[in-house]
Amino acid sequence: MKAKHLHLALIGDYNPDVIAHQAIPVALQQAADRLGVQVHPQWLDTDTLTAGTQLHRFDGFWCVPASPYRDTEGALHAIRFAREQRRPFLGTCGGFQHAVLEYARNVLGWADAEHGELAPHAARAVITPLSCSLVEATDTVRLASYTRIADAYGQLEIEEGYRCRYGVNPAFAQALFEGNLIPTGHDSAGDLRAVELLDHPFFVATLFQPERGALKGTPPPLALALLKACQAVSA
Repeated sequence: MKAKHLHLALIGDYNPDVIAHQAIPVALQQAADRLGVQVHPQWLDTDTLTAGTQLHRFDGFWCVPASPYRDTEGALHAIRFAREQRRPFLGTCGGFQHAVLEYARNVLGWADAEHGELAPHAARAVITPLSCSLVEATDTVRLASYTRIADAYGQLEIEEGYRCRYGVNPAFAQALFEGNLIPTGHDSAGDLRAVELLDHPFFVATLFQPERGALKGTPPPLALALLKACQAVSA
């Protein structure tokens, strides 16, 4: 039997002025209504997340926009938990950046991997400034076939909006994607905009912010996919 109550952790430092933070609870409620379940989201400020934080009570995780976070290590701890414990995970904007950083450090073993916003001169800054800042920008994204994100949208070409200045450093892209982390979405210029893990029930991250559609009354496909994955895992 599929779970009727789903508990979601929202990883990030809540700010009522951030549009994405306004949109995410709405997106989850719209998705829950569509699926006929009850969703209980809980914000987890990054500076409250430690190795001792109990995360097993959550069915899924959404690492949200508006980084830099107050505590990068706290965010990475929660992402690592979701990855290792095979809990459904969605990362958007800053969540995308930190999902890549967590993978680089803890799967590839790049202990010196850094986020360029916090350590711009690091030798292994896997996240660096975009060649063109995507602040309040909208663009086409082409999705890879037979991926979880393509399945969520039900099509291979979508249009999404951004509020972002950082993405994957092209210098490390080839090495990053030699294993189970794969590129799954590129914009009209061919730049990377989405990734996912092959060996995980649902681990998807996007540089764009799909949650914003909820404020226009449209349930975001990835919010629906996240809750469906939570149902499947908790059944």
